[in-house]
Amino acid sequence: MTDSASVKNYLLDLQSRIVAAMEAVDGKPFLTDSWQRPEGGGGISRVIEEGNVFERGGVNFSHVMGNSLPPSAAASRPELAGRKWEAMGVSLVLHPRNPYAPTVHMNVRFFTTYAEGTVPVWWFGGGMDLTPYYGVVEDAQHFHQTCKDALSPYGDDLHPRFKKWCDEYFYLKHRKEARGVGGIFFDDFNELDFTSSFAMTRSVGDAFVAAYQPILEKRKDIAYGENERDFQAYRRGRYVEFNLVFDRGTLFGLQSGGRTESILMSMPPVVKWRYDWKPEAGSPEAKLATDFLVHKEWV
Repeated sequence: MTDSASVKNYLLDLQSRIVAAMEAVDGKPFLTDSWQRPEGGGGISRVIEEGNVFERGGVNFSHVMGNSLPPSAAASRPELAGRKWEAMGVSLVLHPRNPYAPTVHMNVRFFTTYAEGTVPVWWFGGGMDLTPYYGVVEDAQHFHQTCKDALSPYGDDLHPRFKKWCDEYFYLKHRKEARGVGGIFFDDFNELDFTSSFAMTRSVGDAFVAAYQPILEKRKDIAYGENERDFQAYRRGRYVEFNLVFDRGTLFGLQSGGRTESILMSMPPVVKWRYDWKPEAGSPEAKLATDFLVHKEWV
């Protein structure tokens, strides 16, 4: 038996706690923008632009429903396509201005599908991943260790599975390149009972601030110049490519008639593309690709 009211209450509280933590770092308040979806449901977008630390960031809550499940949501369960559905979640992307402070993404969500005469099919999904522009080993280790600790009470097999899933999911096939240093990712998760699956998802959501804030605090005030900003803008182009070509959340939002402003708030505000550019061998920019954008065991 599921309890979607408890999931919704948790997600709203999680959004508030994360925004409060990030406002404390930035010193500037997030804008609150509530919205309704004509097809059913709505959400609350919490957004910061041109902050003291964040060039752009958004921590969004949504609770939406519809009469026909979009293909992106039923990618691994084609038999569910076309069912009535309900989805709720918190999704965030934070783009600090300082190139030494990594971009981060986190998402936790709950889906239920309905069809007459059948038992509702539900699942949880989510995870978090780190996208540095200038890699730091201790940052990657801390992020991955925090993710591992969040999952360990629910089974020793979960972290290796979800870490591998993240590595494979956040991968730009056309570039043959990882988006960042990874983290954890899971979807269509209902192999534990509802209570345990929900507890595991809460543990992931609750771990986000501990995973990211210490890294942000260490990196946000490091001196940088135009060269670093230029490389950051170049690498942000990869983020845009992934979100528009591969990201299931973005595709689901657009296919389900979601609110475009909220869906695309994940895009970085300043981005550059260059023709066939390569960093100088041995440079910090080159080390991102050779030492960090490779799948490895960080913990």
